[in-house]
Amino acid sequence: MEQEQKWIREIVRRGSKKAADALVRAYYDDIYTFIYRQTGNREDAMDLTQESFLAALRSLHAYDRKKAGFRTWLYHIASHKVIDMRRRQKVQYLSIEDYEMEDEKDFVEDIQNRELLNTIEEFVRGMEPQVQEVFRLRVYGGYSFPEIAAVLSQPEAKIKAQYYRLTAKMKKEIRSAWKHGGENL
Repeated sequence: MEQEQKWIREIVRRGSKKAADALVRAYYDDIYTFIYRQTGNREDAMDLTQESFLAALRSLHAYDRKKAGFRTWLYHIASHKVIDMRRRQKVQYLSIEDYEMEDEKDFVEDIQNRELLNTIEEFVRGMEPQVQEVFRLRVYGGYSFPEIAAVLSQPEAKIKAQYYRLTAKMKKEIRSAWKHGGENL
């Protein structure tokens, strides 16, 4: 994107706050959505989105558009912020009174979706950071294998193998755990 490169030059050369604001606005919704899909929590997603942009702006001088597009580079940073958060995360309990219930069916569906997301995240969190990143970029970011390979500077075949091994193992573990009432996780 031509405009994107102008903003980047303005930020790096002149420290332009106007260009930084425009760059953040252009990608904020995409990065927020990417992070929210992984956390399921608005506050965490907003915090991590802000952290991602701050990290990107601080290291913008090191960005090399020959290695990856800016959007891809930004997703890479956001992915690492989620991984870091998951590493230091402790279980937090939500009181049932704190949950706004509009429809019982939606409530049950929401709990099941969060339970599945938490199960998946718990499993993925136990993997090496690069494998986590491959999974996050593919599933939550919608990146193709060639794009992920470019971001991570790895052969596409290796990226595919990591992804398919992870998903096969995850499906097996999750099915087993859910059959036994979650006791295996």
